[in-house]
Amino acid sequence: MQSRLLLLGVPGGLGDVASRRLRLLLRQVLRGRPGGGQQRLEVRLMHAGVTDSGETVNIGDVSYKLKTPKNPELVPQNYIAASPSQSVVQHLRWIMQKDLLGQDIFLIGPPGPLRRSVAMQYLELTKQEVEYIALSRDTTETDLKQRREIRAGTAFYIDQCAVRAATEGRTLVLEGLEKAERNVLPVLNNLLENREMQLEDGRFLMSAERYDKLLRDHTKEELDAWKIVRVSENFRVIALGLPVPRYSGNPLDPPLRSRFQARDIYFLPFQDQLKLLYSVGANVSAEKISQLLSFATTLCSQESSTLGLPDFPLDSLPEAVQILDSFPMMPIEHAIRWMYPYNILLGHEGKMAVEGVLKRFELQGSGHSLLPKEIVRVERMTDSHISHAHVTIRVSGKEVTIKVPAGTRAVDQPCAPDRFVQTVSHKQLLAEMMQSHMVKDICLIGGKGCGKTVMAKNFAALLGYSIEPIMLYQDMTARDLLQQRYTLPNGDTAWRSSPLVSAAREGKLVLLDGIHRVNAGTLAVLQRLIHDRELSLSDGSRLLREDRYLCLKERLQLTDEQLQNRSIFPIHPSFRIIALAEPPVVGSTTQQWLGPEFLTMFFFHHMKPLVKSEELQVIKEMVPNVPQEALEKLLSVTHKLRETQDPTAQSLAASLSTRQLLRISRRLSQYPSENLHDAITKACLSRFLPSLAQSALEKNLADAAIEVNTDSSLEPELENYKCEVVAGSLKIGTVSAPVHNAHEKMKVPDVLFYDNVQHMIVMEDMLKDFVLGEHLLLVGNQGVGKNKIVDRFLHLLNRPREYIQLHRDTTVQSLTLQPSVKDGLIVYEDSPLVKAVKLGHILVVDEADKAPTNVTCILKTLVENGEMILADGRRIVADAASVDGRENAIAIHPDFRMVVLANRPGFPFLGNDFFGTLGDIFSCHAIDNPKPHSELEMLKQYGPNVPAPVLEKLVAAFGELRNLADQGIINYPYSTREVVNIVKHLQKFPTEGLSSVVRNVFDFDSYNNDMREILMNTLHKYGIPIGAKPTNVQLAKEFPLPEKTFMGYWIIGQTGNGMQKVLCPAETHRIDIKGPVLVNIEKYPIEKHESRFLNFTEECSSWRFPVDEVNLICDIAVSHENGEHTLYVAACNPISLYFMTMTGENGFFVDFFDIFPRMASGSWRPFVTVAPLGSLLRGQVVLHEEQSNAVLLLDTTGRAIHRLVLPTEESTSKKSSWWNKEEGETYRMCKEFSHKNWVVFYRQTGNSLTVLDVLEGLTHTISLPINLGTVFLVAEDKWLLVENKTNQKYLLTKPAHIGAEDTGACQLYMLKEELPSTGFGVTQETEFYIPHKVSSDQLSSENLTSAVGQKIASPNRILSDEKSHATIVVGFPDLMSPSEVYSWKRSSSLGKPSVTNITMYTGKRTSVTPRHNNCVTLTHTNQVVRILPPGEVPLKDIYPKDVTPPQTAGYIEVTDLQAKKLRYIPVPSAESLSPYTAWLSAISDTDALLAEWDKSSVVTVDMGGRVRLWETGLERLQQSLMEWRNMIGQDSDKHMQITIERDSNEDVSEPKHGKEDPDNMPHVGGNTWAGGTGGRDTAGLGGKGGPYRLDAGHPVYQVSEVEKDAVPEDIKRAAREMAQRAFQQRLKEIQMSEYDAATYERFSSAVQRQVHALRVILDNLQAKGKERQWLRHQATGELDDAKIIDGLAGEKAIYKRRGDLEPQLGSPQQKPKRLRLVVDVSGSMYRFNGVDRRLERSMEAVCMVMEAFENYEEKFKYDIAGHSGDGYNIKLVPVNKIPKNNKQRLEILKTMHAHSQFCMSGDHTLEGTEHAIKDITTEEADEYFVIILSDANLSRYGINPARFAQILTSNPQVNAFAIFIGSLGDQAARLQRTLPAGRSFIAMDTKKIPQILQQIFTSTMLSSI
Repeated sequence: MQSRLLLLGVPGGLGDVASRRLRLLLRQVLRGRPGGGQQRLEVRLMHAGVTDSGETVNIGDVSYKLKTPKNPELVPQNYIAASPSQSVVQHLRWIMQKDLLGQDIFLIGPPGPLRRSVAMQYLELTKQEVEYIALSRDTTETDLKQRREIRAGTAFYIDQCAVRAATEGRTLVLEGLEKAERNVLPVLNNLLENREMQLEDGRFLMSAERYDKLLRDHTKEELDAWKIVRVSENFRVIALGLPVPRYSGNPLDPPLRSRFQARDIYFLPFQDQLKLLYSVGANVSAEKISQLLSFATTLCSQESSTLGLPDFPLDSLPEAVQILDSFPMMPIEHAIRWMYPYNILLGHEGKMAVEGVLKRFELQGSGHSLLPKEIVRVERMTDSHISHAHVTIRVSGKEVTIKVPAGTRAVDQPCAPDRFVQTVSHKQLLAEMMQSHMVKDICLIGGKGCGKTVMAKNFAALLGYSIEPIMLYQDMTARDLLQQRYTLPNGDTAWRSSPLVSAAREGKLVLLDGIHRVNAGTLAVLQRLIHDRELSLSDGSRLLREDRYLCLKERLQLTDEQLQNRSIFPIHPSFRIIALAEPPVVGSTTQQWLGPEFLTMFFFHHMKPLVKSEELQVIKEMVPNVPQEALEKLLSVTHKLRETQDPTAQSLAASLSTRQLLRISRRLSQYPSENLHDAITKACLSRFLPSLAQSALEKNLADAAIEVNTDSSLEPELENYKCEVVAGSLKIGTVSAPVHNAHEKMKVPDVLFYDNVQHMIVMEDMLKDFVLGEHLLLVGNQGVGKNKIVDRFLHLLNRPREYIQLHRDTTVQSLTLQPSVKDGLIVYEDSPLVKAVKLGHILVVDEADKAPTNVTCILKTLVENGEMILADGRRIVADAASVDGRENAIAIHPDFRMVVLANRPGFPFLGNDFFGTLGDIFSCHAIDNPKPHSELEMLKQYGPNVPAPVLEKLVAAFGELRNLADQGIINYPYSTREVVNIVKHLQKFPTEGLSSVVRNVFDFDSYNNDMREILMNTLHKYGIPIGAKPTNVQLAKEFPLPEKTFMGYWIIGQTGNGMQKVLCPAETHRIDIKGPVLVNIEKYPIEKHESRFLNFTEECSSWRFPVDEVNLICDIAVSHENGEHTLYVAACNPISLYFMTMTGENGFFVDFFDIFPRMASGSWRPFVTVAPLGSLLRGQVVLHEEQSNAVLLLDTTGRAIHRLVLPTEESTSKKSSWWNKEEGETYRMCKEFSHKNWVVFYRQTGNSLTVLDVLEGLTHTISLPINLGTVFLVAEDKWLLVENKTNQKYLLTKPAHIGAEDTGACQLYMLKEELPSTGFGVTQETEFYIPHKVSSDQLSSENLTSAVGQKIASPNRILSDEKSHATIVVGFPDLMSPSEVYSWKRSSSLGKPSVTNITMYTGKRTSVTPRHNNCVTLTHTNQVVRILPPGEVPLKDIYPKDVTPPQTAGYIEVTDLQAKKLRYIPVPSAESLSPYTAWLSAISDTDALLAEWDKSSVVTVDMGGRVRLWETGLERLQQSLMEWRNMIGQDSDKHMQITIERDSNEDVSEPKHGKEDPDNMPHVGGNTWAGGTGGRDTAGLGGKGGPYRLDAGHPVYQVSEVEKDAVPEDIKRAAREMAQRAFQQRLKEIQMSEYDAATYERFSSAVQRQVHALRVILDNLQAKGKERQWLRHQATGELDDAKIIDGLAGEKAIYKRRGDLEPQLGSPQQKPKRLRLVVDVSGSMYRFNGVDRRLERSMEAVCMVMEAFENYEEKFKYDIAGHSGDGYNIKLVPVNKIPKNNKQRLEILKTMHAHSQFCMSGDHTLEGTEHAIKDITTEEADEYFVIILSDANLSRYGINPARFAQILTSNPQVNAFAIFIGSLGDQAARLQRTLPAGRSFIAMDTKKIPQILQQIFTSTMLSSI
């Protein structure tokens, strides 16, 4: 086996006959060999036989005596050309000189086989035996010196190449010195210098002279006993290497370098090369050949390498010319692209340079007609056991036949490939591959999923090849490629050839899949195989090219068997390699795999993505019944994405590869109802894309008219998604699949799973794919139920599963087999993967993103080709047919499937991008947290006893937190898992409060202040009182109500003067309806805030309508329909209506500006009231403008508006314009019964009433004998009228339906108010008051009884006026007898000026009576509620002496007749107030309006648009307080004890009453006295364990939670002072005044949160970049599975450990990313700053950039420039002067401000952008970003948006983004539509600028660090 052990005699010399025969034979052989061109046929056997060693070789004047080789089979064969070129002869002469001097040599030169060929020619010439080793980064000392092998249970040392060469006197050829790791080669230093070396087995190698000297004094036996071995004097070393630094690799170690003599073996000189090419390409015109060579030489020049162009592979030229020889008509340019694929290899500049050279040598553009079109036919034949094929190719109308190697399959055995669709480009590619195949191995380059494997398979099938797919991965070692160790059954160690080696011997076609992933140093071991078809393996065997093998066989006269015994094997002549690779990423530092070395190895064919028509053809043939329209749309959007230059779109296009499109098409054909939008977003996983990419995708889909599913907005019902198993088939939703009959029941998962709609939809989706035979990939955040869904899914299908969890240390070996040692033998345990494949189980791969992607890549061959090679030599194959007769093959079970689970890519998971690398092999499903509705249903099942409001709050709060996470405002995505844990806790311990339980989740964030603040705000917003104490109850202070007064009687109609009743005539008219006009109803989100987050108050929640500053709220109304409350708010100036349903998330807004135009003259102040209708007309509103009496009917659901023209309008006023009435003549609308669909209108001082019946469309006008002041509808048929001026009250009764004929139906009674008689018959003069509000329903009997204080049941009404808090009229209006009037009088009447009452606005009392009285009667709770201005409220009593009353919008006065109490609740003041103060005071004397909300609560809307809900009813308040306390938890401040309960027989000490204290002194604790406080076992208050509460009237002592938590004040003070001192010191250091510090703080604090978020991400990314890697071949650490046998054999370096990987030598330096921020500092920024603070926001943005990137200068280099009317490149922060502290940063902000204030007007946005994009690329950087801040006033300066768009995308290297600030009208939105998707943002609210910047950084910059 080891050639060292074979000492065979050498046969005598060969005669001439033999050499002639050999020559003829070789000629036959070589004809079919690549590279066996004409020039090789002249084989000159210079020394045909080895005669005696006396023969000499002369080169010029140097001669060398030949020695007879001991092992002639080790002498290189057939390397010498017939007539070597002069330059080679020169090299040989030099080598011979050095050999004679006994020096070791180093042949240095550019990549390619030339250096090796020169060395081998020399060795062949001088008949020296060779030991060859190709070094790689995995070469270790043992590969060079000695390796242990186990033989018969004992470990032996086997000499390796260096030792063998030294002892046997051979030449050691070391190839690739720059590949070996640094400290490996010094092992050879001493051997090179002194020819000495100590071996592991104790022997010592000694140089020949010293050995011979010793031999004079000692015998050989003695020396052998001393284990001294002689190094032969013929031992030489020839090293072959590349010059580093020009090429990448490790530079030579100086001590090693000094031991070699170097010779530069540059490419052959031009003339020699030309001669060679002429001889190969006889049919090609000489001119063409010289142009080709000139071109190639130009690209190898020094100048081209400074341009960064890789060397042209000159060594491939002969092969190319050979193809051109057969196809002389083919353009040379085309052949050049095969050798040097510059269009995919180089960036834009490089391409231009190459094309320039092509033009220079007239090689360009010779038309496409001359390219090969297709393969016409293939005829295979076998002669003398060599298979080849005659392939006919059609080129430019001619057919050319060439002879190419063919596969080893029998000719008659057909091999139909899988379905393969021949498109035009595929045919052409196949034809070109055939041409390359004639002479060289092929590399196919193409994007993911574009069909490279299919092409290669088809190619193989055409030629009858068997395919050997080898999946390459990143940390693959050279050993994995060639040979691995294993143990024989007796425990001996042996080597097993890899599939590559066996394929070489059997003549297969090897597919090296993913060659771009492998380290270049690893591939170096293949160079000799590819160039020379020779290979030396670790076990000492050699593979030779067949002609060399035959020559050797002939020369040595040996049989095949004898040669095999000497471990020499032929490589089959048919053997070929096709490498598959993804295109190199141009400009990237990491992905440039296609280097100069690689270029020499293959011919490259670029497989472009299919053009649209071809892709259509492929899909239609593969999936015949795919819906046509959907397919068209799908392809148009895909191709649009592929064609753009934008990197974002490119990355999306990568997800839509042909493979993925086929998958989508299969689904569409199977399920035609499938929504295309969903299919595409699923394939791109858009749910987890960065926001920019997401918006780009959405925009492209919208452009292609691919809409979101419209029904998806409806909440799907669980009913439609039931899962049921019926008759052995599982049905989820609409999809069904058979249920599996499992043998291994225990492996079928069984899991607690609560069905909810969303998960059902996901499972239905999964089932669709499962039925189609896809493997599934589920991607989602943590805790969203991925595992649960999969387990449930498999449980339903009854499929057994195998589970494997990946982590960062997962290796390819551990994924497939687990090696272990038993009884000295190595055995492999199948991993779950192999088991699943064998048994047909479902393999669940969890945490797939944690493993390195190079490991998970091996899943690709398994999924794609159904092939995989295991470490123990077995292989998994797809079809059972190919298993027959093959040992070691495992067929994939038809039921095998993979389900892969991964977290989403990106921050904060920072896993590896599993989706990016392997996403298109799987069918992807994004798993999200369930929607609120589903989540709620699910939580109810987890916590059946947890109150529903608590669950709703949790769901809402977590929903919002997830939104924040999606926007990137918080980093951690809170998931369902966390909510479920909270609910489980609450279910088990119901007394614990929600606010303490949620801390189980949020305490993780308790040290991150920004995060805490966001969390607190969110939880508080939804009313989760985290941080509240149960004692924080702040209800309003109660005051006693004055005693009730009997006020007399109301007497109806019985008057002395005979006026009983008056009949009032009524006329009926049809309404004249104008319209409808469609109106635009805008929708906007409402942010509701729960108000009881820290304190319990009457206010329960609030939200804000987006009211403009000039808007005035003038009326509010609430409609109650079917338990749903809708709030309507009317505003004037301009007139508009806001409305929303209480439960909804959205508010709506209607603008009536066009209908009521705003008048220029300030006199007309419109005033609108609003009346919502009910029942059949639900959702319709009547709006009434009081001055013009215009009545509008708005239909909010139909979005239409009608104008109703009332008959009164014509009769009253015939003025020219309807808004020009005299002051004070206003119309009023009574809307008490608007929910019954009728309202009443009257004119103040008018004498008629108009009843509008909206449903019938009629008006009834009732004429009256009096002038009206006010009207109250106290019942449907009885109305209280108040006469103008006299305030006399009347009662009008009317029938329920006024018919037309029934005219005298309405009767008017006078109502007399009689005071109680004073007893003297004197009647006092009465002063009549107009009630502010009269209830339209009555108090219930109980309420009436408790209010009046006597048991009474009677009709009644409650009213309120300026004199009284409340008045009850008992018996009114139904009883005709006198009604008693009871009143609770005020101490001073309202509205009378008193000292305190100075209005808030003008300081003087206005004369206008406010329009609204703001009074509501709540008959259900027995309350009258109104809002009073602060002046009407006893502030001195409400607030303690030393407290200044806060600014309020008013006080809610609650008069409670049940408890006889008064309460005053402050309403916080409005956030903004309209400047129209006079108008405001005409609406209401407080800044808020009031309406009844429901039976026991009211709603207020203040002038700033803030809506607040208040609970006033006591019962309701008590119930809410209880719920609130339960949420906080009652136990939080109880004293706790730890008790251990033992079963003892003694009784527990009983609770007792305790001693009574005769003096009733207060007692605290002590377990003695009764009536104490805070004790134990005795009765009392506030203690624990007593039998009952006993209050002896003392204050209760309870240690409050607050006091316990409080830090003593002096400590706080000390901390504050310390901080203050440090701050002062810091300011002093940077010479900054406190005023400046405060100014800077204003900007800095505004963006603090964004800065933090960005820095957190930067830190994490930096940490990820520094993650440690496995270092192999270590002497300590963890056992490396791959080296377990070496361990058995006793080697040392078999461990691996984690360490920081040295950067690969020659790998380019990590360059920083380069950012330029271009801010707008033009005059308009300053001008409009007052409107929307745009300048300040830009300053904040600049501040944010400066702070966020501080200390990351090596990763990010930024500079900031401005543009304004003064210029387009105003340097604010130059790149080399980054501000270091706050003072310098403030200077920059000041500069911005000042510049904007004083610059010229004008706009240089375009020039600024263009300059920035051009200028930034002058510096070298990893990536370039330009962000432009501008206000989008482009049209004003006549700038064309299309031009702007063009500039933004002008350089694909630069990611340019535009942020438009504020805009006039919809300018920015229009502009955004014309700009490329994801490149432009609108910040209408300037607060968003920092957030947008943060978004840009996170989604682009940071995605690729």
